[in-house]
Amino acid sequence: MEDRAQRLRHARIEAGHETAAAAAEAHGWNRNTYASNENGNASFSYRRAKEYAQAFRVRPEWLYDAQDPMRGGGDGLVRIIGKVGANPEGIVLFATGQEGDDLAPIPPGGTDSAVALQVAGHSMRGLADDGALIYFEDQRTPPTPDMLGHVVVVETESDEVLVKRLLRGSSPGRYDLESVAGPTRHDARLRWAAHITAIIPPFQARRIIVRGG
Repeated sequence: MEDRAQRLRHARIEAGHETAAAAAEAHGWNRNTYASNENGNASFSYRRAKEYAQAFRVRPEWLYDAQDPMRGGGDGLVRIIGKVGANPEGIVLFATGQEGDDLAPIPPGGTDSAVALQVAGHSMRGLADDGALIYFEDQRTPPTPDMLGHVVVVETESDEVLVKRLLRGSSPGRYDLESVAGPTRHDARLRWAAHITAIIPPFQARRIIVRGG
């Protein structure tokens, strides 16, 4: 995809937005401006490319001028996007949201859309111990029925990224989120959910992480 607008459209579809209007509404962009950027009627700056790339979880260099892979670090590596652990009360599991430069190999069966979280602390004992890597495909799509009853990665409407067991809520579009440790959160609204595709134990994780990219 040599055309910048084509790459933008591809990134939007991969991020789970069916239309340009849906993407603009989801991220608070002007609909006409975004549509013009995507259909090629108006070019966009690198600064705007960074904004779109962050929203669609792709690399801005790829989006702007096709440099670097669409996602991941190249050479079979993907990003570690944050740490997942427990708050001081040991109740809520969360991702730090402080993406660094560390990379890890694509897991078996994974793609270059995979990303990883590194476990911090012992609140997930029995699922993933301190230092383990949790992989999932970074596709940002709504929960699907086959996720019910399983531990998955989710993002809530309040911007929290959590590792929880997904259960039906009291009404359509709402979900109960069962913690590995701590109480269940009821009737949450979710932006997206993703299956966990691999968990790498701490000893092996320490051996495969590429620090600083």
